[in-house]
Amino acid sequence: MPSNNTGNNNQSLLKPFQLTVKTEIIALEKVLIWFETIAKPYLPPKILWECKLALSEGFTNTVLYAHENLPVTAPIIINVNFYQTWVDILIWNQGPFFDLKAKLTELTQQNVDPLELESERGLFFMDKLTDQLDYIRVDYERNCLKMKKFLLSNI
Repeated sequence: MPSNNTGNNNQSLLKPFQLTVKTEIIALEKVLIWFETIAKPYLPPKILWECKLALSEGFTNTVLYAHENLPVTAPIIINVNFYQTWVDILIWNQGPFFDLKAKLTELTQQNVDPLELESERGLFFMDKLTDQLDYIRVDYERNCLKMKKFLLSNI
């Protein structure tokens, strides 16, 4: 079972949430409705919108790429943790490891407008809409896309 701990202990966790869905793109609607419901009390409208877009891209990539060879029953687990000055969004998958940092570096070096890309532009969106973006291999069977968004612009 994924942990809600993101390694930040300098602030108290206000509220953790978790949702598990099947590996199917149609679940995106459920994910976004759930996220908006839980996040509205904690996030200002602009940050809520940015987080929803980043979550949408991360979830879609999980279904289409990380779980592309897995059955629809393979779970995608989403943890959302609200802190006083930031929110963590964690998307857990069971696919092969993906070197997100290397891919972002490669795309940046191509000097191509991200909007002209057909499939990788979502990576740019997630990178630009969040303050920290990581993709880590947790063990031999799980990966975690970690997105952190600060609630205050001066952090």
